[in-house]
Amino acid sequence: MSHAESHAEAEIMIPKGALRAAFALVAFALLAAGVGRVTGLGTVRNDHVAAVQSTALRFEDRADGGIAVVSPASGKLVTVVAAGGDGFLRTVLRSMAFDRQRHAIGSGPAFTINRWSDGHLTLDDPATGRQIDLAPFGADNMRRFTGLMAMGEQQ
Repeated sequence: MSHAESHAEAEIMIPKGALRAAFALVAFALLAAGVGRVTGLGTVRNDHVAAVQSTALRFEDRADGGIAVVSPASGKLVTVVAAGGDGFLRTVLRSMAFDRQRHAIGSGPAFTINRWSDGHLTLDDPATGRQIDLAPFGADNMRRFTGLMAMGEQQ
């Protein structure tokens, strides 16, 4: 090793104390996140919010790449989301389907779309316990799920 290489190496050394502090900070953050996720500690809950409308729907993949929306009560087709259409809806449903695959749950159980007393809308999967709040994705995306609720209630 030349003198220039050893000199350059010496310039980029990080003090051990700084590395230990950075490691401790990362470890604490991971531990705190894990404890929060498992226990619910640190989450904000509003016990005064209640579901004011709820519609159960099943979503089934079709051979043409579309998604059939089916009323679980009657078994009737509510609507079909065309292949390549409605990207937000498809993305949300794919995410929920992936979660079901991880838990070895099939597509049989219905999802529920809930409207809450504070105005927000959620897509819930009773089979996995997962809930997606749709309000942060904007009014247009929420309207799509509101439309599905209305169509599902007509069945």
